[in-house]
Amino acid sequence: MDSTMDQTTLAYINMYAVLGALPTLCELSEQARTLLADKSCAVGFAVKGGPQATLRFANGACTFEEGAEHCDIKLPFSAPEKFNAMINGTGKPFPSKGFTKLSFLLGPFTKLTDLLSSYLKPAPGALDDENFFNVSTTLMIHVIAGAVAQIGNHDKVGRASAGYIVDGVICLRIVNGPSVGILAQNHVLSAIHTPPKQWMSYMEFSDIRMARALFDGKVNAVVCIGNGSVRVGGMVSQIDNVNRILDRVGRYLA
Repeated sequence: MDSTMDQTTLAYINMYAVLGALPTLCELSEQARTLLADKSCAVGFAVKGGPQATLRFANGACTFEEGAEHCDIKLPFSAPEKFNAMINGTGKPFPSKGFTKLSFLLGPFTKLTDLLSSYLKPAPGALDDENFFNVSTTLMIHVIAGAVAQIGNHDKVGRASAGYIVDGVICLRIVNGPSVGILAQNHVLSAIHTPPKQWMSYMEFSDIRMARALFDGKVNAVVCIGNGSVRVGGMVSQIDNVNRILDRVGRYLA
């Protein structure tokens, strides 16, 4: 891992940005909803020295909740590194609760996370399918918003930038596409996964393909702002400091 990253920040990103994208996946993908049809289960993740959250599944839908006390299956991790190993596929968790529900964990849940991974790290040629492209890019903007918030809250460099962000909402939006927000309150950031109704500043991408090219690092943000394919407005200092945090997102999500 890049020496400028830390495992605790990565654990928060994996929890809130990566696993936190599962509710959006279930909204966007019929395949995801089919995997969960007629299923009901709550999976809790408790990371010592890190995040704790529960994913609650019911009839094709998924919700994300803080805390891991009220769940059917509980997966404890002794350190952030152990949780990160599960996310990258090099570690296997051992439940402390819910042994009778293991069929859900090993079946529908694993298939769902595999589906999410296929969208976030597409196989060659997968993006040629327009629907796959749209779902993948929509998930990416949600993951990016979540990652920005967690880097701003936990990463040493990110916290320095967050310290200069005044209270308010920063909107990230794609013209004729999805919108998300980042809420700053007392220099603590949180992601908004619904289109913000009000904001103090915004970054707008001209279309979904342009946004994808920027997310994938195929175009330069400064150049895009110069040619108008990315527009920014409102409280400029908010955008400047969010952009500094955005520069670190790729390091953690690579």
